[in-house]
Formats: sequence, structure tokens, C-alpha cells
Amino acid sequence: MEFLTEYGMFLAKLSTISILFIVIVGALIFILMRAKNDHEHLNIKNINEKYETMSFMLNSQVLNKKAFKKFLKEHKKELKKKEALDERKKIFVLNFIGDIKASTVSSLREEITAILTVANKNDEVVVILESGGGTVHGYGLGASQLKRIRDKEIKLTAAVDKVAASGGYMMACVADKIIAAPFAIIGSIGVLAQIPNFHRLLKKMDIDFEQITAGDYKRTLTLFGKNTDKDREKFKEELEDTHELFKEFVKNNREQVDIDKIATGEHWYGQRAIEMNLVDELITSDDYLTSAAKEADIFEVKFERKKPVSEKLFSFGANLLGSIDGRG
Repeated sequence: MEFLTEYGMFLAKLSTISILFIVIVGALIFILMRAKNDHEHLNIKNINEKYETMSFMLNSQVLNKKAFKKFLKEHKKELKKKEALDERKKIFVLNFIGDIKASTVSSLREEITAILTVANKNDEVVVILESGGGTVHGYGLGASQLKRIRDKEIKLTAAVDKVAASGGYMMACVADKIIAAPFAIIGSIGVLAQIPNFHRLLKKMDIDFEQITAGDYKRTLTLFGKNTDKDREKFKEELEDTHELFKEFVKNNREQVDIDKIATGEHWYGQRAIEMNLVDELITSDDYLTSAAKEADIFEVKFERKKPVSEKLFSFGANLLGSIDGRG
């Protein structure tokens, strides 16, 4: 009997451990599947509700009971007015913070695709843009994504609170309207390229470098080979051509600018930029949206993707190099 009792206890423990193991494995599978599904998703936030919550919290503390009741009464009236309307204007807010590679364009294209499935000609898209520029092809694609909005005849507003320079301005100039904070940095319509050369160091260390190409200009300036005046001349020619394309792009999107005056590579603060027709109005994105919230429903749209550690490190390094260089 004692043996049977101990054996029964052993089976009970074994069953408990087995069940626990199955539960743990099941939970891990569920978590992994959920993490996989949550790897990419569209996050939508109602900005009107955010403003209303802030207003309620503050008024509940600063107003006396009588005044707060009056505030609630007025708020209910406003809600009834909104409900009486068949459909209010919708404003979709996008946040674009660019690095040298314009890597967030991948998220921007998904956000714009989502918006274009529901937006109509009465709506508006506001892009809060912050970038000092970077690669031509990266920011060229970013500008092309914004142009998709214009092509659908949906109003596009670019809001610059800090900086829209070089590639950043290439994107901003696509908008129907550009607003900027008084001391936001605007412009830098120019092209910059810089490259170190280790040829003399390798020669000093008796290290040969060989580069074989087909085509006279497959490579011009190089990191390790000897650069010639012919190489430099061709590279400068390519930069000038890129600059001309940049100037044409800005002029085609903002006919009111004096392109020869602004395309010098210089940048200006918002207060000067408005005098040069680089921006249309001096106002922060906060003021613009809080004012618009009275007549429109505002939604912040954000496509979120979890980055692997290696990508985060590379992005950090790219941003660090960009901050050292200072311009796009």
C-alpha cells in the first residue's frame, strides 16, 4: 500500500509537471505568434480626444464647481453640433523625422497608402517634417510619396517646427502650403559630397590598391586609388547636374520663389524664409492643429515597425555622422 501511495504521488507530480510544461510551451508559442503579428501595424490616434482630455483635466482643477458645470454644459452643446453634421473635414497628421538615408520613408509610404484609401478632396494631410537632408535618392523618394497626395487633389500642408533643409526642403516644397516656426531652419538648396582618400597612406605603407572598371566614368573619385584632375572635374560635373535637377524640382513645385536667389546652398530662419517665399506662414504645428481641431476631426497616423538591433545601431551611427557634418 505504501508503494502504491508513493507511486500515485509520483504520477500526480509527473502529470502536474507535464501540464505545466505544456502550458509554458503554449504560452511561448502564443507570445511568439503575437510578436510576429505585431511586428508591423498601423497606429491611429484621435487628436481631438487628446485635446479634449487635456482641457477637461486642466479645467477640473482651475475652475470652481459652478464654472466647471458651465464648461461641461457648453461642451455638450459643441458635441451635439458635431453630431448634427453629416461629415466633418478630416485631417491626417504624419510625423517624418529624417536621417541621412531617409530611412523613415519606408514607413511614410505605408502611412500615405493607408490614408489614400479613405481620404477625399475635402480632407487634408499635415506632414510634420524634421530633417537636415541626406541622400538624393532617399529624399527624392520621400518627395515622390508626398506627391501621391497632391496627385489625388488632397490638400497637403508641410509643417516645419525645427528644420527642413536640403532633402528636407525637397520634400516640404511639394506641399500646397508650408508653415514654419519663426526660428525653424529652411533652405540649404545645394548638393554636398565629401570623401577621404587614403592613397598616400597606402603608398607609404607599400600597399597596392587595384581597381578595374569598364567605362571611362564607372568610378570617378575613389577612397583608395589616386584621384586625378579629370576625376575631380567629372565628379563636380555630376554634382552640378544634381543641383540643377534640385533647382528645377523646387521651382516646379514653388513657382513663387526666385530660384537663383535661394539655390545657393544657404539656409534661413523662418522669419527670413517667409520673405523669400520659401514658406507661406509663420506658425507652429501645435497652433495650426489646435486651431483646425475646432472645425475638423484630426487623426495621427503612424506605421510602426520594430527594428532589429543592428538596424538601430546603423541608424544611430548615420545620425551621428549627419550631426557632425551639419548639413545634407
